[in-house]
Amino acid sequence: MKYGFITVAAAVPAVKVADTGYNVKEIERQIVEADGLGVEIVCFPELCLTGYSCQDLFHGQLLLDEAEAALIQLLSSTRKLDVISIVGMPVSVGGLLLNCAAVIQHGVLLGIVPKTYLPNYGEFYEKRWFASAQDLNPAEIYLAGNLVKVSSECQLFVTAGGVKFGVEICEDVWAPIPPSNHLALAGADIIFNVSASDELIGKHAYLKSLLAQQSARTISGYVYSSCGFGESTQDVVYGGNAMIFENGQMLAEAERFSYRPQLKVSQIDVERLRTERRMNTTFVNAQRSATAVCVAAKPVGESVHEFRFLRNIDPLPFVPKGKDDMAARCEEILQIQTAGLAKRLHHTGSKRIVIGISGGLDSTLALLVCVRAFDRLNLDRRGIVGVTMPGFGTTGRTRNNAVRLMGFLGVTSEEINISKSVMQHFEDIGQDPSNHDVTYENSQARERMQILMDLSNKLGGLVVGTGDLSELALGWATYNGDHMSMYGVNAGIPKTLIRHLVRYVADNDADPQSKATLLDIIDTPISPELVPADEQGNILQKTEDLVGPYELHDFFLYYFLRHGFRPSKIYAMACEAFGGKHPEACTYGADTIRHWLKTFCRRFFNQQFKRSCLPDGPKVGSISLSPRGDWRMPSDASSAIWMKECDELD
Repeated sequence: MKYGFITVAAAVPAVKVADTGYNVKEIERQIVEADGLGVEIVCFPELCLTGYSCQDLFHGQLLLDEAEAALIQLLSSTRKLDVISIVGMPVSVGGLLLNCAAVIQHGVLLGIVPKTYLPNYGEFYEKRWFASAQDLNPAEIYLAGNLVKVSSECQLFVTAGGVKFGVEICEDVWAPIPPSNHLALAGADIIFNVSASDELIGKHAYLKSLLAQQSARTISGYVYSSCGFGESTQDVVYGGNAMIFENGQMLAEAERFSYRPQLKVSQIDVERLRTERRMNTTFVNAQRSATAVCVAAKPVGESVHEFRFLRNIDPLPFVPKGKDDMAARCEEILQIQTAGLAKRLHHTGSKRIVIGISGGLDSTLALLVCVRAFDRLNLDRRGIVGVTMPGFGTTGRTRNNAVRLMGFLGVTSEEINISKSVMQHFEDIGQDPSNHDVTYENSQARERMQILMDLSNKLGGLVVGTGDLSELALGWATYNGDHMSMYGVNAGIPKTLIRHLVRYVADNDADPQSKATLLDIIDTPISPELVPADEQGNILQKTEDLVGPYELHDFFLYYFLRHGFRPSKIYAMACEAFGGKHPEACTYGADTIRHWLKTFCRRFFNQQFKRSCLPDGPKVGSISLSPRGDWRMPSDASSAIWMKECDELD
């Protein structure tokens, strides 16, 4: 296991009904293939050694003996392989015949897991041949030369790397309380399901939803393998489903109705799952009394396989994929922002809003939310007072866009030039105006906020903040300047998503003139405009030149805050995500990623004091930096161990 990832596989082998010799060879071939790919655990379908659809042949001793002989052959052929394999077979225990999953590694039978819930309705009549685990008295039996305990107790298998997994069989997951519930609460990181589910109209979609929900409910990895081509088609057809999930998200899926064997391989992030569980107090409370018998897998030697990612790493985790998903997500976010602001206006009885409009993305989105809130409350848009406050670095492009947009939206527009008052302030404190240092920049930001706050007192309105989640993470806000407001509508929106929200409004809610202005705002470089422009009036001070690309910082933020990952893991994932495989994102080299990751860690820790006193604002996604909600951190926490790991990155 590397970076908390474990490589797993779901196999769908070719089978012939009741031909154990053929079946075991096909299974062996896929196990060898999986081991060669660095797979640590691979699972096969239900009763795959015999074929699921043997029907009354299961009553015959010969088939049972041949199934055991096939298991002996499988143990022999895999004794030098590290991969753990889970195969389905019938097992006789005294007077009972059980539908079991056998767990094997290094030529040893680690354990067998009997099926609990036997379907006996519709096309299924498993109780004709098999008994349930609930009918079983604990027993020890010799199977394929191995002494194993068979019982209905929860069994957890533990890999050499410490990953715990459990097994359930087909119908078990369809039960009201599946065994996987108990397994997960007892500590299973991953559930493997060996299955034989036939195909019916609409069933596949339901199955995918069921598995995704079970994975999400148990905060686990879920690996599912079901019978395919080769099973009897006397009355039903098996589609050969193989699926891998992680906390509700599908990672890999086989081709349905394939006539060829399939091996679907992916990686499950066990570290992420464990972090989710620790953070979820409901899960923590539910697992108090959960217990299971643990079976340790055999230790493995040094892996000969160089680690490589076998799963997609999304470079833009905050940005929805697909046109329909994007539209639905943007509308939902805007509704949340609008509802939050509308409630604050209704509670305070205020019919006025004061907001600074710069012609940049953040203030544009905030203004659009203000307009939506006023429309929802049937308030006159002229109660929204948008203030442009040009200073030393304001360009004609941003100022004109701000003024035009306010005019198109029908809000009240005011302009207050801050140059004279800031120059007076420089004189008061002895600041050289030619020295464009942090004092030069922050004096302008604080002057603007003073104007907005004083106007709000004069007009009886609320100051709406425009700063976003990414700026809060980096501390890219002037303390007691743009850092402050009476309600921050963008506080939960990362920078990489703001552009899409503005574009959504431009495409769906704007008249042609407003749309043209919004699109130009989207194309304008991100800048605080606190340093004078060049001779042609172009923006010189570009935020991403100073603090780094927001694509990278939002990536770092998501995995640091949402999942608690360490810098080395975030770095490895970023190198994979931004290595040129995703055309929707920029490509960055390892040195660039390392440099800005170090910047992120340093700034995130050093700027916590700004987040400790944030104004109210709505949470819209899985991440928030509100000190009253998701993120509580001392302002003087040391970043030493994070910075040390950044320095040690290869």
